Amino acid sequence: MSTNTVENKDLENAKRYVQTVYDAVVARNPHEREFQDAVKEIFDSLAPVLAANPHYIEQRILERMAEPERMITFRVPWVDDRNQIQVNRGFRVQFNSALGPYKGGLRFHPSVNASIIKFLGFEQIFKNALTGQPIGGGKGGSDFDPKGKSDLEIMRFTQSFITELYRHIGPDIDVPAGDIGVGGREIGYMFGQYKRIRGNEAGVFTGKGVGYGGSLTRTEATGYGCVYFVQEMLGARGDSFMDKTVVVSGSGNVSIYAMQKAAELGATIVACSDSDGYIYDPDGININTVRRLKEVERRRISEYVAEHPRATYHPGSQNIWNIKCDIALPCATQNELDEKSAHILVENGVKAIGEGANMPSTLQAIDVFHSSGVLFGPAKAANAGGVAVSALEMSQNSMRLSWTFEEVDAKLKTIMNNIYRQSVDASEAYGHAGNLLMGANIAGFKKVANAMIAQGVV
Repeated sequence: MSTNTVENKDLENAKRYVQTVYDAVVARNPHEREFQDAVKEIFDSLAPVLAANPHYIEQRILERMAEPERMITFRVPWVDDRNQIQVNRGFRVQFNSALGPYKGGLRFHPSVNASIIKFLGFEQIFKNALTGQPIGGGKGGSDFDPKGKSDLEIMRFTQSFITELYRHIGPDIDVPAGDIGVGGREIGYMFGQYKRIRGNEAGVFTGKGVGYGGSLTRTEATGYGCVYFVQEMLGARGDSFMDKTVVVSGSGNVSIYAMQKAAELGATIVACSDSDGYIYDPDGININTVRRLKEVERRRISEYVAEHPRATYHPGSQNIWNIKCDIALPCATQNELDEKSAHILVENGVKAIGEGANMPSTLQAIDVFHSSGVLFGPAKAANAGGVAVSALEMSQNSMRLSWTFEEVDAKLKTIMNNIYRQSVDASEAYGHAGNLLMGANIAGFKKVANAMIAQGVV
């Protein structure tokens, strides 16, 4: 029997094994579609690795990785401004600690449920591994909707949330940060309540205000990091952001600072969105206006057009992908870019996609980009800038010092360049050159798998 025949047989056996494990995950988590999709996205990349490294199969690494070390669900009662008692549900998944303390954001949004938290936590394992920082994977949140709530209502809710969660987190155990619906205000209230209960352990949260232990560049990190990653992809083809037209979904921190960095590199951003709709500005989005509306005044993106008469507002954010662009940066939420939108982007000549949100492209959309030769920066790589700087914030808290904006930004850029290189090298090593999704999945998986094996069956 030839060597190629043996290798093909090993690969087919590995594929069957992966499918068997995935089927078991679906059976065990039958109604959790988001989590199932996240597992499938990772597992689909791993057959070549398992065929070449059968000890991963013997150690049952896939089975162990797909099951959280701990899943915490709890009640969050609080009192609104009308003195009415409200009850929400809180979550924290501590998914994998092989590389270090659990690390991952908290999301406050009505859509939050166990499936979404597990999908985010599972992705976080591999994203965190790619940063090269000593952090494991976790995630959390609540079905609480901060939209339209007063500062006092936000404070009461977050204090109740932390009154339960505090017993499960700590600087060397589990370090939460922000995510959708959780910014500096929410982190501040949560840190204050934690401090009231446990004392001043600055490293227990990241995304804190700079005046009380936060890191410079943290606010900008995810957006900047996404652009740095796309810049590496473009550079490999002798291209850049210069004179490119860019569409960015969302208008929160990730979107705003992705737009800012892309503009600094010579691009024109023509559209961005919020959950109600999107704006198109042929003159180029005025990022200062968006930042003021969203970060300072907490208003809707539709109000942008009152100050910029050539801009237009369009209800419904999904159609933002109909706008012709060279580079698309989906930075809003999961599954926002579907197969239909992917085909439209390709037909309109898009050159590169950089995922600033967590899995914003559906699996079918990703297939469209790959089959069309579009550069694709997957979320677990392109979106890793935020958690990378969160880990740098943890380091600064531990050392009781602060780095300058320029120092942190330089470290962020180095980390994103390294993530790109790891993804490229892994994709080439396992026969899928250019597929950065497979490369990122494989590179992250091997780091975590090797650590798990070294630590025994735990």
